[in-house]
Amino acid sequence: MADLLRLLLRVAEKAANVARLCRQEAPLFQLLVQEKTGEDKNKKFVQDFKTLADVVIQEMIRHDVRVQFPEMAGFIHGEESNMFENGLGESVTVTVCSTEEETAKLLATVLDGDQTAASLLARAIHQDPATIEVSTDSLTVPLKPSELGIWIDPIDATSQYIKGREEVLEEGRLFPSGLHCALVLIGVYLRSTGEPVMGVINQPFNNKDPADRGWRGKHYWGVSCGSINICSESRPRNRSEGQRGLSMVLSSSEKQAVKEALTSVCGPDKLVYASGAGYKILCVIQGLADAYVLSEGSTFKWDSCAPHALLRALGGGVVDLAMSLQQSDSGAQDPSTELTYHLPRTDRKGAERWANHGGLVAYRDSSQLRSIIGALKGKL
Repeated sequence: MADLLRLLLRVAEKAANVARLCRQEAPLFQLLVQEKTGEDKNKKFVQDFKTLADVVIQEMIRHDVRVQFPEMAGFIHGEESNMFENGLGESVTVTVCSTEEETAKLLATVLDGDQTAASLLARAIHQDPATIEVSTDSLTVPLKPSELGIWIDPIDATSQYIKGREEVLEEGRLFPSGLHCALVLIGVYLRSTGEPVMGVINQPFNNKDPADRGWRGKHYWGVSCGSINICSESRPRNRSEGQRGLSMVLSSSEKQAVKEALTSVCGPDKLVYASGAGYKILCVIQGLADAYVLSEGSTFKWDSCAPHALLRALGGGVVDLAMSLQQSDSGAQDPSTELTYHLPRTDRKGAERWANHGGLVAYRDSSQLRSIIGALKGKL
């Protein structure tokens, strides 16, 4: 598990490098934005964008994991189809080849022969990033790679990535939108149960270097397996009496009935809104909000798997909201309501097979979760 964590931190940083590179090539970026159609379209958004950066990052992670852990090859899932259409209307299957030159040649067919851009991307794909310093040597988890699967969200909050609005982040403050909402998410789950056991989150656009004005990223990780719970983030401190009101992060499109019900447990000034499912759960991980509530089935396994593992490591989790509302008022948290990641919905097609159909609540404290579920009972 330590070797797998080190690999995922490294490939997530490579992914962040690709994401930053694609934003630097503005004319190229505009050219590559394509709309998802058919069964791959996320129904929540009028326009849900697919970028070459998405596909390249996903296939790069898939390639690097397969090389080091071939036994995981059939269980590395991603958000994106790796079919891409170029300016001539030709469909190209985007993959990572064994050499930089071969990858550049393939990417050039997507880029309508733009060799310069293809070479830039290929170099980023095949170049090892700077070493990620993390102490994983003491991480002894009794799991084999053959027992695990992976979910990849190459760029969560793609719309924020495309808009490209820059924010100067401040410690302890939630910023609702901007480039910082775009995250690389890599989650690891148990094939047998679907439990999330490891997560890596890379935030490619965390801050700008004062010297060269280039973007620098930040990474977060967590492991949760049985009695082993380790996270790069600290457990939140208990708040004083004067800070007792819960704070919730929501989607701005959340139902009015949900907003009104939650106001009863946190007050209107403690309801905040943000972009990106991954970023909203990261806000809970960081303690910028106590919970993220979503009543719609508009998120997917690739959105929630990685941050779910971090929350588990901190003593929290992510539950299916609809299932939680159906539970009896026993006061005890039912583990069966936690989201799992191994089984598709057989009655759905395309991306909808992997949707979190019942909505969700991401939380850090089970007593707070009970308050939230109690407030929402009978309101949905």
